[in-house]
Amino acid sequence: MTTSAARPINTIQAVNQALDEALALDASVILLGEDIGDEEEGGVVGVTRGLSGKYGRSRVRTTPISEQAIIGAAIGAAIAGMRPVAEIMLMNFTTVAMDMIVNHAAKLRFMSGGQTQVPLTIRTMTGAGFGTGGQHADYLEAWFAHTAGIKVVAPSCPADAYGLMLSCIFDDDPCLFIENMPTYWNPGPAPAAGVRIPLGEAKVLRAGADVTVVSYSRIVADCAAVADKLAKDGVGVELIDLRTIAPFDAETVLASVGRTRRAVIVHEAVRPFGVGAEIAARINEELFGRLRAPVQRVGAHFSPVPFARALEAEFVPTQARIEAAIRQTLR
Repeated sequence: MTTSAARPINTIQAVNQALDEALALDASVILLGEDIGDEEEGGVVGVTRGLSGKYGRSRVRTTPISEQAIIGAAIGAAIAGMRPVAEIMLMNFTTVAMDMIVNHAAKLRFMSGGQTQVPLTIRTMTGAGFGTGGQHADYLEAWFAHTAGIKVVAPSCPADAYGLMLSCIFDDDPCLFIENMPTYWNPGPAPAAGVRIPLGEAKVLRAGADVTVVSYSRIVADCAAVADKLAKDGVGVELIDLRTIAPFDAETVLASVGRTRRAVIVHEAVRPFGVGAEIAARINEELFGRLRAPVQRVGAHFSPVPFARALEAEFVPTQARIEAAIRQTLR
């Protein structure tokens, strides 16, 4: 898929473009997953549409409905010198292949004394908002961020999805690439062709002197909307998009909080034991004596994702809850 640099694109198009360019650039790149071939319209939302026809079914391979088979084959291919991109249709389904991801993909480099690389990218989607219920929409990034050896990536916009996907594919360690289902069709500026975004490098979306807000994936847009609202009241929010969750860019986060002396961490995953807890702990360890207020965390309520739309809307962090947390640090 080719895209004019001046024409906005969505995340589906951005990821498709990154996969297309990676397949063209390196013959060792292969794709595998359920229904990803052109006969199946390129997956549930069409991310891989057009690629099997262009590169052949030997490189864009539709698999049986078996997450264990997908990840097992992908790990084997990675060890053999390929750069597989394995699609697990929904993030909750990674649980079916958890042993292979955590005990094999993540640890083979360590267990082999650095002799065995596993350049595997696992694409998956998740996110509340479509009424898909408790077994289809969880953000489980903290599970994987807690596992040494896996890089965890969660872009918030199409351009970042493109640049981060390229970096994941050509990284020599396993990467989990999390796409947010409700934002697939949201347009954004097109990426610069071929430009990779380094993993572990956050982006400061807006400067501010009063409070630092740290987020990633879909909720970044809600944080930006709250920052715009608070700016009218004279509150300067510095907004950081992590982009990579593990390893997270501690240097950028700590430098920002060191200036603002206040911090709020926001994510769609449930609040207890989440990514926000780790970042809050790091901030407290490094900057405790300089903070003007306790670090605030905003996350989903501690519950499976509700099926009912009204409950689902209250389950995820709302802009009102984000604003309340920011104002709490300013008291």
